[in-house]
Amino acid sequence: MMSTHHAEGSAGDEHVTHDHHAQDADGGHEGHGGHEGHGGHEGHGGHAGHSDHVGQFRRLFWINLVIAGPVVAFSPMFAMIFGYDVADGARFVSPVLGTVMYAWGGWPFLSGAIGELRARTPGMMLLITLAITVAFFASWGATLGILHHELEFWWELALLIVIMLLGHWIEMRSLAQTTSALDSLAALLPDEAERVEGDAIVMVAPADLVVGDVVVVRPGASVPADGRVIDGAAAMDESMVTGESRPVTRTKGDTVTAGTVATDSGLRVEITATGDDTALAGIQRLVVDAQNSSSRAQRIADRAAALLFWFALVSAALTALVWTLVGDPDAAVVRSITVLVIACPHALGLAIPLVVSIATERAARGGVLVKDRLALESMRTVDAVLFDKTGTLTKGAPTVTAVESIGGIDADRLLALAASAEADSEHPLARAIVRAAEDRGLTVSKASGFSSSPAVGVIATVDDSEIRVGGPKLLDEVGGREIATADAWRGEGAIILHVIVDGQVAGGVKLADEVRPESRDAVDALHRLGVEVVMITGDAQAVAESVATELGIDRVFAGVRPEDKSAKVKELQAEGKKVAMVGDGVNDAPALAQADVGIAIGAGTDVAIASAGVILASSDPRSVVSVIELSRAAYRKMTQNLWWAAGYNLLSVPLAAGILAPVGFVLPMSVGAVLMSLSTIVVALNAQLLRRIDLSPEASVRAVLGR
Repeated sequence: MMSTHHAEGSAGDEHVTHDHHAQDADGGHEGHGGHEGHGGHEGHGGHAGHSDHVGQFRRLFWINLVIAGPVVAFSPMFAMIFGYDVADGARFVSPVLGTVMYAWGGWPFLSGAIGELRARTPGMMLLITLAITVAFFASWGATLGILHHELEFWWELALLIVIMLLGHWIEMRSLAQTTSALDSLAALLPDEAERVEGDAIVMVAPADLVVGDVVVVRPGASVPADGRVIDGAAAMDESMVTGESRPVTRTKGDTVTAGTVATDSGLRVEITATGDDTALAGIQRLVVDAQNSSSRAQRIADRAAALLFWFALVSAALTALVWTLVGDPDAAVVRSITVLVIACPHALGLAIPLVVSIATERAARGGVLVKDRLALESMRTVDAVLFDKTGTLTKGAPTVTAVESIGGIDADRLLALAASAEADSEHPLARAIVRAAEDRGLTVSKASGFSSSPAVGVIATVDDSEIRVGGPKLLDEVGGREIATADAWRGEGAIILHVIVDGQVAGGVKLADEVRPESRDAVDALHRLGVEVVMITGDAQAVAESVATELGIDRVFAGVRPEDKSAKVKELQAEGKKVAMVGDGVNDAPALAQADVGIAIGAGTDVAIASAGVILASSDPRSVVSVIELSRAAYRKMTQNLWWAAGYNLLSVPLAAGILAPVGFVLPMSVGAVLMSLSTIVVALNAQLLRRIDLSPEASVRAVLGR
């Protein structure tokens, strides 16, 4: 295979790029799954915990659902409600199986309650534990004749445990979809490094490298640690770190970053940083810090549960006190226990997980994957969306946007000649030129005598003419002048390749990262929703301003280094803005984690996807509008369900306590239990209404723009 060496002129710079096709057996880029987090990042096994919890809650739910059948069927209160009798020989079926359910099915909640008590943060686990524990001991007291028979809550205990296990299974399943950003970052490093030792090359683990070592990086291989090039020149694919699609030439004296790939030729690199000192490790730390800081946010259901916990305790205490003062200690016990059991509604345990489960299912059909329910909750409050340019608002690949011919040659003929000369190359720029010729229906002739020159260009014979294609250094070599539009193109940040026919400049080809056709609608819809649109990129100011002007973007951060992107998110947050970050590269991972909501393009890197709370399965930026619409709709359902669940308590607890006893009405426990189940049904039906929402990007934008 031969290599093509193009010199790119962009905004006044000279960036050399090379073929991506030179990947021989020595430079293979095999999987990275076998190594253990090089660079001091071993073992991220904790991320597998969510999968374990999903299995745990799934098994517990199904097993306890089976056990709950006879517990409910043989419960005296349930039999009384439905008008049948439980045989004397079966009176201990519910107590025995109910005890199994309390100890086994209730253990996750019991252990969770211990944690909440230790942290002094009462929440859902403590509320559930309070209800099932009171129901368990009260039921045994009633079964043994120690307490009033109305307190035999075996069927309520069984249903409460089953429904809460179902809710937590749904919750843990959504959390388990999160992959490990840290593992993805570590996977960018090669399994082995080729260290130069005298005249020999020794294979070592990247973790064994030390500063001052010299390593060989072959074509197609990734750099094992940060270093400085001491021999050779190569086009480096840095997209996994910088997020930018354009390969950059690194020659003697230049620095290279761990995880980047030499695409066309080999290098010798002197190691300057290893382990935790590498840029990749720095990005890892930023991701960890941002994720840890955002994970402290309280969920609305937990806040509701905490308030309801104290409401239940205070209500039960007041109930016991009042009934004791009126001289009815038996009623004090029955009423206060009833209050504690009723105070834990099934609906509250299902309100949020059901909405999130249905909302994420609907979102997935619209090309949106919601991994973090906090992101789902927060997106409705976002007032600034920060888009990474390349691969998000643009296609992330060079495209021929203009052809300028001089000297009488036709523009289509010029493009056909350039494509013929580039046909044997697999370089992204060459592929773009060939693709443009094919799209125009031009004939790409078979070339002969193909060769290339590093940092200069390619040469080939096409139809008996010598065709050369390259950048500024090619012009210097042949003594030619740039085409008249070169300065204007360069000012727009375009890549310029000149085409020389038989020693004479015949014209030029303009290549740029093409803006996605959907981006304009996305920006317009976000503006209609009152959201500020901001773009961030490592590209030069001229490139960024060109895209921003075309799309009507409000604000631009250009020339931003990878490690500084999260700082720009913090800058916006310091202005009081709720920020959603949209990106697709490793360099976006810290910013995605730092943002109030991280949105990753599904076609991007695993690291970006793992660091985000929301993933766009397609690369359509209009899906961001879908996320906002989803968030608002889901939040409305969450709020409605929580008010319904809490409203049930605000009404039923005082009635169960006997607040209307002076007028002769006390809520029977059986009626309270039925109302509790009805409350759960209402919550479930209300959540189902989310299925009616069309979350496709087209429908969301059309609804916002009124088209």
